[in-house]
Amino acid sequence: MTMRILTPRSATLAAVVLSTALVLTACAGGSGSGSGSAGEPSGETRSVKADNGTIEVPVDPQRVVTIGNTTLPFIDLGGTPVGVTEEPAADVERLPEDQQSTYASATVLAASADEVDMEELATLKPDLILVQIPDDEFGLIEKQLTTIAPTVFFGLDTEWKGLADGVAEAGNATDALGDQKAQFEERRTEIQEKYSDIIKSTSFVDVIRWTSSDPGTFAIADIGCSEIARDEIGLNLPEAAEGDDPLAWTSLSFEQLGELSAYDVITYPVDSEGQPTEPFVPVVETNTWKALPAVTSGHALGVFCPGNNSYGSVLRYLDSLDSALATLPTAE
Repeated sequence: MTMRILTPRSATLAAVVLSTALVLTACAGGSGSGSGSAGEPSGETRSVKADNGTIEVPVDPQRVVTIGNTTLPFIDLGGTPVGVTEEPAADVERLPEDQQSTYASATVLAASADEVDMEELATLKPDLILVQIPDDEFGLIEKQLTTIAPTVFFGLDTEWKGLADGVAEAGNATDALGDQKAQFEERRTEIQEKYSDIIKSTSFVDVIRWTSSDPGTFAIADIGCSEIARDEIGLNLPEAAEGDDPLAWTSLSFEQLGELSAYDVITYPVDSEGQPTEPFVPVVETNTWKALPAVTSGHALGVFCPGNNSYGSVLRYLDSLDSALATLPTAE
């Protein structure tokens, strides 16, 4: 969802933020996971590169605030932010229980970056702020954020692997990231080798229905976890032409479900229990869906996508994809 940024509320608020920030002690030192437990600040810093330049951050940040898309990747790396912008309830519900608890322990500053109360943010005494929101929106609040604490910003064109790298480096979680990367490479190679024949000879289509979709419509997914299946595993999935809007943004009517018969295998979204997601239920209830060759032959595969913005969530997706591909008749 695109976040809106409010312009600074007034010169008075800016003055309050500045005065509050000036009394904050220089923050550094700590657990390396942004755990939020107060440690003895050492004053030591290191340089990290981000979309807003080279930033001096604490060697071992203790009190990390995450804004925008940095929250879930930071928590996935073992971090415990002291403040966050709100995540959609559905995204939080898909997290492992321990990560749900971590998210719940943080102060929710606002529904989105444009609504963050800078004075409340300053009272959390962060020693690091991690941000991923649109560039132009960050420009409106950059000065306020950097007055409070070192701020590391990533634009929306930073892909998930780059975001994980940046968040881990700034938040001193590179050990956790290294472990996740090793697991990811192992799982990716395993799936590629296990289903090499299927990958080479099978046409796939990934379908989705959003909570916001108009009644009687669905879409072909070429973003999100579909990108992982296509770009990392090598499944033959449709995608938009370079420079065009994603296929997933185009609503198709239920009458067009019959066009999916052109594909060998259909993947569709399910929850952690393997049931069609609530928005997708109307699709599977149609007679057109039930009559599709892929459905009648058992080649319609429900896959759980907890997210595609961190290695942990991608690994969970790969586990689900592996289980789904294993049901195909030609699977080894």
